[in-house]
Amino acid sequence: MRNAYGIVLREQAEQNAVLDRGSDTFVFPLTRNIPNLLTLLRMCAAPVLILFLMERNYGVAAFLFLVAGITDALDGWFAKRFDCVTRLGTILDPIADKMLIITAYIVLALLGDIPLWLMLIVGFRDLGIVGGYLILQTIHDEMPPQPSLLSKLNTLAQITFVLIVMINKIGWIPLSDVVNVLLWSVAFTTLVSGFHYIYRWFIRSDTAES
Repeated sequence: MRNAYGIVLREQAEQNAVLDRGSDTFVFPLTRNIPNLLTLLRMCAAPVLILFLMERNYGVAAFLFLVAGITDALDGWFAKRFDCVTRLGTILDPIADKMLIITAYIVLALLGDIPLWLMLIVGFRDLGIVGGYLILQTIHDEMPPQPSLLSKLNTLAQITFVLIVMINKIGWIPLSDVVNVLLWSVAFTTLVSGFHYIYRWFIRSDTAES
């Protein structure tokens, strides 16, 4: 009787182990791809943002831009927290960020809500960063260094500026003075961080190799 009971327990344990392994093979790939899915959603938000801005629906556009910014922070946290950083994600994440930011700046400049020169500075700097990522991966087959504190401050300033401009256009709160301060903050940090990227990626790396 004891032997039969022991056999039943062993079979039940083996069945549970098989079920657990099957669950892991399903859950782990799904968990591993959640950051990439959030990144793709952020990329899909760019054309939707264009539509709302062209309709001058600043309320919905601001909400969409804010949610996209939250997913940016969320996918990075998720990837590091659950150790599911992928090569595809490291490539798509900066592209999605720059796509959304450049889209917002281009449309706001076309609508006359922000200066054209600011859009050009932000656009060319961000396109240069994406190009730098691709160049380093093609030539050196390596991942570029993580964004510096200066670059993170610049990204925060760019996102905050877009949100404040939209909220100011809604008319709920007069934020013209804040918009002006943020405008020059974005311009300054964009230029400085852009030169910093050039130094870190190309000048310092070439010096180290030589």
